[in-house]
Amino acid sequence: MDKNKFSLLSSIKYPEDLRRLSIDQLPQVCKELREDIIDEVAVNPGHFASSLGVVEITVALHYIYNTPYDRIVWDVGHQAYGHKILTGRRENFCTNRKLHGIRPFPTPLESEYDTFACGHASNSISAALGMAVAARENGDTDRHVVAVIGDGAMSGGLAFEGLNNVSSTPNDMLIILNDNDMSIDRAVGGMEKYLLNLDTNETYNRLRFKASQWLHSKGYLTEDRKKGILRLNNALKSALSHQQNIFEGMNIRYFGPFDGHDVKEVARVLKQLKNMKGPKLLHLHTTKGKGYEPAEKSATIWHAPGKFDPETGERIIADTSNQPPKYQDVFGETLLELAQKNPKIVGVTPAMPTGCSMNIMMKAMPNRTFDVGIAEGHAVTFSGGMAKDGLIPFCNIYSSFAQRAYDNIIHDMALLNLPVIMCLDRAGLVGEDGPTHHGAFDMAALRPIPHLTIASPMNEHELRNLMYSAQLPGHGSYVIRYPRGKGVLVDWRNPMEEIKTGTGRKLKDGTDVAVLTIGPIGNDAAQAIAEVEAETGMSIAHYDMRFLKPLDEDILKEVGEKFSRIITIEDGVRMGGMGSAVLEWMNDHDYQPKMTRMGLPDEFVEHGTVAQLREIVHLDKESIKEAIKK
Repeated sequence: MDKNKFSLLSSIKYPEDLRRLSIDQLPQVCKELREDIIDEVAVNPGHFASSLGVVEITVALHYIYNTPYDRIVWDVGHQAYGHKILTGRRENFCTNRKLHGIRPFPTPLESEYDTFACGHASNSISAALGMAVAARENGDTDRHVVAVIGDGAMSGGLAFEGLNNVSSTPNDMLIILNDNDMSIDRAVGGMEKYLLNLDTNETYNRLRFKASQWLHSKGYLTEDRKKGILRLNNALKSALSHQQNIFEGMNIRYFGPFDGHDVKEVARVLKQLKNMKGPKLLHLHTTKGKGYEPAEKSATIWHAPGKFDPETGERIIADTSNQPPKYQDVFGETLLELAQKNPKIVGVTPAMPTGCSMNIMMKAMPNRTFDVGIAEGHAVTFSGGMAKDGLIPFCNIYSSFAQRAYDNIIHDMALLNLPVIMCLDRAGLVGEDGPTHHGAFDMAALRPIPHLTIASPMNEHELRNLMYSAQLPGHGSYVIRYPRGKGVLVDWRNPMEEIKTGTGRKLKDGTDVAVLTIGPIGNDAAQAIAEVEAETGMSIAHYDMRFLKPLDEDILKEVGEKFSRIITIEDGVRMGGMGSAVLEWMNDHDYQPKMTRMGLPDEFVEHGTVAQLREIVHLDKESIKEAIKK
């Protein structure tokens, strides 16, 4: 620890240490905290720009509020690195996102200062309201609850559901809107435009606050009168400004916007609002990547930049020439290729155009691509609406985020068998982002839904062929899942051809054991099979099932008749996945092989590299070899 460089930060282990400082020392704390985040993330990659943008808010919150007794509920937890450093984890922050190290997102499983799980967006307001009600019911009348929402999360439907109940449920909670005009890519939609235009005079807010305090002290401001005055006040303000304040229209007091990087001002405002009764929203303007010029200029790139030189801002990027591409890039390039030939194809993504590489089509065909913001349920239903009237939407959502659209997939897509093509990126283990981001559940969750075709390509050629097949006439609701990271083929631009729905491939014949795989993990299985045969002389058959639904019954019949030992392998939960489907089919057709099902265990898998996690859950090549030998 460099005590000279971090003279104040070195003295802060927990927030009570921060609260011993004078308010005039807070700007220096912010400067040191920002430099510490830059130094740490430069060598140990993680989320970057979001945490830089919220440094002053983080310091002011822990300075004014009595954490952890007071509750700070973070939304989109990748903005909470400063929070972690100030709450007893600075010494271990170098282990962030590493196996057995600090977790990638705040969680109560790690620290009492982390009040709730926050790997997915838009849940902070609902969770904070629950805590505020619990405090009231438990008699903790002096406990304060603050929700910090930003990075585009206010566009999520759950945020509006929470606001609706905040306005009608007795509470004194504070919502801080960290408004940086960004999610991962630039934020979009009417809410974002509204926030950019929303303005309330600070002097007016201060006078109104003091007037309300005086009226309350004199007994003039009862709860019923207060609501009436608020309604009258909101109506007058709307008439004068020609703009309705959506928050005050819901009886949530609005303050701002203020400069979210003036830590002394933010602390002053928080102190004023701390004991104010009723729900309140504080609107703070911030800059994503604040204090680091390259991140300020290119916040999307610097959302999670990988390793970089903190002095020059040069990102350390490995040479990828003559290496297989990322699956997401194969998707993006192939989507554009298909869209150029089929005018009915459109692209939809919830705030992830760069992450899923739909930005390739977005650049070439801006009128046929739609970034709907952090709104996965809407993305699916919106796609369903377009499909109902003749378009062919490719709706790309990260597997773990697609969980948020489960009802929409059933009710607004599969029920009518609409030709929506859902491409689930980041399927399977994703690595350092951990349990909130692993795409573990999609196959097991989607398999029981009627009408769905569910497929997973073993390589880039298969991905292209499945995308081509899905958009051909006669196909209904179609799901294609593929992992994060690189594929296996350098020469990946194959001429696309149709794959008949529900057909797998026999990759290798054998007589002793049948190995059935789905998706890219089949490549690991193929290596394991070759090594076991070389070591033991066993004869092992390998089938790439391709489709979880419908299953290739011809393959299953052949396997059931020929083999008494079967191994199924999938990069998804074992319970209810492909292995379960094969086991059900064998039972239903009176085959009784000895089956070993390999997949993710019935537990949330921690964070670490994909290779480390595969070894832990026994899905690595050596574990596959061992299962075959047994």
